[in-house]
Parts: sequence; C-alpha cells; structure tokens
Amino acid sequence: MEKIIIKGGKPLCGKVKIGGAKNAALPLISSSILLDGGCEFCNVPQLRDVETICKLLELMGAEFELKQHNLKIDASNINKTFAPYDLVKTMRASILVLGPLLAKYKKARVSLPGGCAIGERPVNLHIEALRKLGALIEVKNGYIEAKAKKLRGREIYFDIPTVTGTENVVMAATLADGVTTILNAAQEPEVVDLANFLNSCGAKIEGAGTENIVVSGVSSLKANKVHNIIFDRVEAGTYMVLACATKGDVEIINAPYSHLHAVVEKLEGVGASINVKENGLRVKMKGKIKHTDIKTMPYPGFPTDMQAQFTSLLSIADGNSVIAETIFEKRFSHVPELVRMGANIRVSGNHTIIEGVDHLNGAPITAADLRAAASLIIAGLMARGETTMFGVHHLDRGYENLEQKISALSGSIRREKSE
Repeated sequence: MEKIIIKGGKPLCGKVKIGGAKNAALPLISSSILLDGGCEFCNVPQLRDVETICKLLELMGAEFELKQHNLKIDASNINKTFAPYDLVKTMRASILVLGPLLAKYKKARVSLPGGCAIGERPVNLHIEALRKLGALIEVKNGYIEAKAKKLRGREIYFDIPTVTGTENVVMAATLADGVTTILNAAQEPEVVDLANFLNSCGAKIEGAGTENIVVSGVSSLKANKVHNIIFDRVEAGTYMVLACATKGDVEIINAPYSHLHAVVEKLEGVGASINVKENGLRVKMKGKIKHTDIKTMPYPGFPTDMQAQFTSLLSIADGNSVIAETIFEKRFSHVPELVRMGANIRVSGNHTIIEGVDHLNGAPITAADLRAAASLIIAGLMARGETTMFGVHHLDRGYENLEQKISALSGSIRREKSE
C-alpha cells in the first residue's frame, strides 16, 4: 500500500508535457486482434490499465513488446478467446475485446467487467448491439459467452451514446458482411482515433466523430506499421484545473485544444486566462475563483471525467455552484473527502451543490476511483497544511508520473509506503 503526502498553498508554475490518451490506447490495443499481422503504437501512456490490456491479450496468445512509450503487438495468432475475471475485474475497458474476438474468431468468453465504482455502466448496450449483428450471447456465471457463425451488418441505434459500446460495434462491424450503420454514436476523439487506425489497416469506416457512423465490412485487415495515439485531453484538463486552483501559471505542452473547448470555456468563466500556443496552452489564474454551473454531457459537451476536478476547484469559489452529473449516477465519492477538508458540498440526486469557502485544510483522505483521486490531489495542493491521500492505486490507472510532473511545477508532493 502507498500514500501520497501533499503540502498545499503554493502556486504551480512552469511547463508540463501531456502523454498519450488512455481512453484511446485501450481500444486501439484491443483492435489489434482484428489484424492479419502485427502493428506498432507510439505515444503509449505508461499506465496500469495499458499493462492490464496487454497482459490480457498476451494470455490469449498475442506477443508484445512495450518499451517506454512504444508498443509492438502481434495478436494475429490468438489461441484463446477467454478473458478471465482476475484481469477484467480491474478494468471495465476489458469489454473492448468482445467485438474483435467475435468478428475474427467467431466466439468469445469475457468476464463481466470491473473497474472504478462510479455507477452501473451496464454492458447491455454492447450485448444488444452485437446480437443485432448476429451474435448469440448468454450471460451466465459472471461471464458473457458469445458466438457467431458470421456477423452481418445492421442498423444499430443506441438509446444513449456509449463510447466503449460504439467502439465495440465499430470493431465488430469491420469484418462483418455488409454495411453497419450506428445511430446516436459516441463522438469522442478517441472513437475517431480508433477509426483512423482501422481505416489505415483497410477498414471502411465513415462518419467517426459524428452521431452517425457507417462501417462497410471487409474480408480482412492488414497490419499497419505505426500509429501515433492522440494526446490525453483529460490529463491536460486536470493540469489546467491545477494551474487555476493553485493560482499558478502553467504551460501545458501537447494539450489538444480542439478537444478541450468545453473545459476551456468553463475555466475562462471562473476567471482563468488561457492562451493557445503552437504546441499547447498556457493557463494563468489571479484573484478569486468565480462560481459557475456545470452539466456533464457526451462529447462535445463537458466531460464527466472532469467533473470531480472541477468540484475541488469550485469548493473555494466566490459564491455557489451546481454540478449536474448526467453520465454516471454514483460519481461523487470525492465529495465526502472534500467535506473532510472543509468544503461545503452536498449531493442531491445527480447534483452537487457547492457553497464556496475561503480555503480548504489538509486532512487524511482516501480516493475511491481514478478521477476522484485527481480531484483530491488538486484539493491537497490548494489547501492549507498537509494532506495525506490513500487509495493511490486508482491514480496510477490514468496519470503517468503525476508526482514528478507536479514536483517539476514546484508543487510539494511525494509518494511513500503506508503501513
């Protein structure tokens, strides 16, 4: 077990580099199952979730070499189509192997996924969509058991946009007979990155990044030499909030501005100065943080993965703020911990009502999920005194070298073993 110790009250200043997007890397690595040959991904983030998906594919028979931020992987000779509970329980994105396995090997047995405790995040949308493509699927004994003689293109409508659901269907449809049309598809940049990669391998995918995606099935997908993973918009957004929360001045290199419009708008609304630079953004904050209201929405709306970070920021705003969480119904595990630090926040249904206070105070706190961990790091860095955060393993799922990056910005933060 580990803990992170933070001494707050110091502005963060300097430069920080953003890495590859976790939520792009995971479906991309899963998609290697579809290829007739190996491929190479660059700008791969060094994260626990990436290690988990690689171990899962290795268990199935894939070969890979992960060095620094480069991954060479060949999943063209898989001999197992089984994703066991021991691996899948730690990461919900493991469900992304279901579509590729069905398309390429006509069968799959995948454990119902685990991960952060932030709501139900049901996989029924994945299952029903794949059934429409011709898969026979049963859910029993904690596993999704699926088989299909041949997947056939159909029109798929999602009641709500689902990122991993869209990605699973896109991957399955690439090798299906005929044309698959996905209506009300997720529009996230990570979906676009996946489609771009698959198209470079010979897939025929149109409309990625819009609410309607059309996939014309092909007989096979060739290996692709190199694909550069897009930069992580959530990591960039987290450092933008950190700069604002600590009244700092931070240049965020590789921040994907075109993917951050909703975050930029809200930060400018609370008083931050944001300048677009050739290779990223510069965020500066002076004076009192202003209050604002936020509603999380599917992309291009305000991202649910930034909700917890903004809750910390608004806890010391001038006035009252309301955040409506419309994506996940239980994404408020950070709130009781912020209250321990002196925040005045209450949860009502899917809303948090935040009455800004003058300051937060350091306290022992525990993170219960990935983005909650980020929000508590932010709170610790803007609080008076010392904060000790437990539940550090959640942080390692989505942020690479976070303590080192914050230390380079003159933040006081260190990791220690806990008893």
